[in-house]
Amino acid sequence: MPKEVIKAAGMGLLVTIVLAVLIVIGSRNLAHFDASLVAYTASTLFATFGIVYRYTMWLQRPPTAMYWKRGWQTFLNPRSLFRNLLNWPVLIVDNILTHRFIFRRSRLRGITHLMLLWGGIIGIAITFPLVFGWLHFEHVPGDLHWYQAYIFGFPTFTFEVDSLFAFILFHGLVWSAILIMAGTMLAMRRRMREEGAAALQHFAEDILPLIILFSTALTGIMLTVSYTWLRGYAYDFIAILHAITVIAAFVYLPFGKFFHIFQRPAQIGVKYYKQAGEEGEAACCRRCGAPFSSRLHIEDLIETEKALGYRYDIPDSPVEHYQWICPHCRRAIFTLAQGAIWRQHRGGSSTTPPGYKPATPQYANPVLGEGPLGKEDASNFHA
Repeated sequence: MPKEVIKAAGMGLLVTIVLAVLIVIGSRNLAHFDASLVAYTASTLFATFGIVYRYTMWLQRPPTAMYWKRGWQTFLNPRSLFRNLLNWPVLIVDNILTHRFIFRRSRLRGITHLMLLWGGIIGIAITFPLVFGWLHFEHVPGDLHWYQAYIFGFPTFTFEVDSLFAFILFHGLVWSAILIMAGTMLAMRRRMREEGAAALQHFAEDILPLIILFSTALTGIMLTVSYTWLRGYAYDFIAILHAITVIAAFVYLPFGKFFHIFQRPAQIGVKYYKQAGEEGEAACCRRCGAPFSSRLHIEDLIETEKALGYRYDIPDSPVEHYQWICPHCRRAIFTLAQGAIWRQHRGGSSTTPPGYKPATPQYANPVLGEGPLGKEDASNFHA
């Protein structure tokens, strides 16, 4: 068995055991653990193992491992650590909590992702502590109009049973379900109406996650409707159906599109890596001499390609490696090679004229302004 698999399996097993121990401790030796929720707990433990296993395997891939290592190195650099600590909350808000990068693509897509994100955050923040027995409520002794909240078995805040706070808190999963249902409907609308999305989508990766999310939220809403307005009609059946959808979502987490939820925070390290590259030495093209990227990025790219088994070295040449040629010159070299073959076929010379000094090729129709995703794409976006 490869060592990468052994490491990933060991890490997954370790985190799963730690979570199981925390469930026992947090529920005060299962005193506050609801036995009827054991299926939810089992599926959560399974999902935990799968997520950690896949995440560890993902981190061991050469490109991801390079970004992961450089991300931490640039973040912990003593010369910029204080600034990085100040920028970290801003990056969290922009890239994770508000998804501003998605709003740059489309306002509707940004709203869709925000609904799914915060619907999921609210649902997870309520469901997991309740399922694990980390959170429960009891009446204040001697006063049935007040509730006492217990977290990990310790008494915390109290609130009135008929207060607005109690209504919002006890219906938290309803608000979560409404956000998720609205978000999935908007996402499905895009999948059905936009030709670009429809042409590239796959059922298992794009449609099935939306079905799982919507069915989970819908069955949860049906439980509230049953005990609030229908006097518990079909409650047992709906509860079983809801359990099936929730367990399916947990089981699907490590294997499908939901996994990008856990990958996204690592993107913060890439931001620091790019910032360090912009502030460092530039990589200049070995053909035209123009700067086109950071030297740090090109050197890491060459190292990563070697780890993957790709060899683009150019021996006996001042270029040394193909990655030291800028993208503009790569296109020009390809065109010049085709032209040389054509001239040779027609009996002309295929050699470079004496004294020829290549210049940086330019697009014939450069677009003024920025690319569709911001200033980072400005140099690569052309009509």
